[in-house]
Amino acid sequence: MRFLLLLPCLSGLQGCYEIGPTRLDRDQSDYSRALTSSGKQQTLLNVVRLRYADTPGFLDTTQMISGYQLQRNLSVGIGTYSLASRPYGGAGMQVQESPTFTFQPVTGDAYAQSILRPLPPGNLLPLAMGGLPIDVLFRLAVQSINLISNAGSLGGDVGRGSPVFFDLIYDLRLLQLAGLLGIQLERSPTASATDKDGAADRVFLSIASTDDPDLAQVVHDTRRLLGMAQDDERVEVVYGGGRPRRGQIRLLTRTVLGVLGQIAYQIDVPEEDITSGRTRPTIRLVGRETRPIVVIHVTKERPEAVFSWTNYNHKFYWIADDDFDSKLAFTMLQILLELSKTSKGPNTIVTIPANG
Repeated sequence: MRFLLLLPCLSGLQGCYEIGPTRLDRDQSDYSRALTSSGKQQTLLNVVRLRYADTPGFLDTTQMISGYQLQRNLSVGIGTYSLASRPYGGAGMQVQESPTFTFQPVTGDAYAQSILRPLPPGNLLPLAMGGLPIDVLFRLAVQSINLISNAGSLGGDVGRGSPVFFDLIYDLRLLQLAGLLGIQLERSPTASATDKDGAADRVFLSIASTDDPDLAQVVHDTRRLLGMAQDDERVEVVYGGGRPRRGQIRLLTRTVLGVLGQIAYQIDVPEEDITSGRTRPTIRLVGRETRPIVVIHVTKERPEAVFSWTNYNHKFYWIADDDFDSKLAFTMLQILLELSKTSKGPNTIVTIPANG
């Protein structure tokens, strides 16, 4: 009788455990955090590599598979040599996880399209429509507005850029906060139906008038710096450098490699690395904005409580977790990297089974 009572209990235990529903929430959150963290580390490492004239490398995670194997066993026995023998039984269960990650190096045509192609204004400016600070966005991704130059990675007086550039993006941010700055996209009539990269979109920037005396002065100064007539409220934004035609603003955008290089040469590296010739002197900005876009610290000990960190040549490079401005700019850099990615990929794929 005891054996008969034990058997259905063991059978019920065998079928009551389900892997999928219990693991979905935890796995989705854990892998999402790991993927984001590894992406930040790769970006920071590439920035540091460029600071020392080292070759950057990009590796995309194209697939993550987390497979589980559930092994169950059930054993039941009955003693036969004694009337006092009792039935015995047992049930066991083992869960084995076998994650597989697939990486794809960014090379060839994918590298040229994603890393070396200037960011189209039709892809860049809508980010400001979504609420991202336009001053940080322009500091990262724009080299010049008309004839007004941003800081570059060349160093010297040329690399410092024009102080007027920082005055202009500061005013644009004020107008954005006041709701007086607008971005409009219009599909070009000559664009093909399959063109989805934003290059064929016509981009317009509008600056509304206001009765507020303080903001009215900002509107006046911004229109003047952009070469707009004071009665114009909307101009077209086109890609390129130099002097624009009437009714246009020429926006010379950077490549992703240029964005990374700009951040790289603002790292305040140890003086011995400069005097030894391993890297160039740090770019010192002038004008209204003298703070680097992203403040990256360098120490010989591994830091604690950081936003992101990486190690290179026996040193640790990191972004402080309590530096909101640097974290925001670095997050926007990650967004630009994702925005620049292309669906065209090389044939080389590296798959690493990670059996724990």
